[in-house]
Amino acid sequence: MEVLTVAITGQRLMTTEQKTQGIKITDKALEHIRQAMKKEGIAPDVGGLRLGVQGGGCSGLTYKILFDTQPRERDRIFEYGDVRVFIDPKSFVYLNGMTVEWEETLMRRGFVFQNPNAKKSCGCGTSFS
Repeated sequence: MEVLTVAITGQRLMTTEQKTQGIKITDKALEHIRQAMKKEGIAPDVGGLRLGVQGGGCSGLTYKILFDTQPRERDRIFEYGDVRVFIDPKSFVYLNGMTVEWEETLMRRGFVFQNPNAKKSCGCGTSFS
């Protein structure tokens, strides 16, 4: 299994437009999601990427990112061509308006979350509040 780094940025207030738009995923991030789904054997017609938050980390909340074989009953489902993203209702409160990007530098390779709901994040870049 490939290990990806996650970084959290952003300290802006949400606009009305951002509150209704859900989650944005850049083309570069979508390509890496497709590759990883194929590698993990997740069929895009039934499975997808699950994004969420959980308690923990230096700042109070951490991001969860994993593959799931199907959505749960109350999930919000976002479709980006052949990629589906599942978000549970509680996590959506914290993730609405977020942009998921892919970053590849000499120091880091992985998904970066630009989250306008994050009021602060820790120095390691893996948790927020």
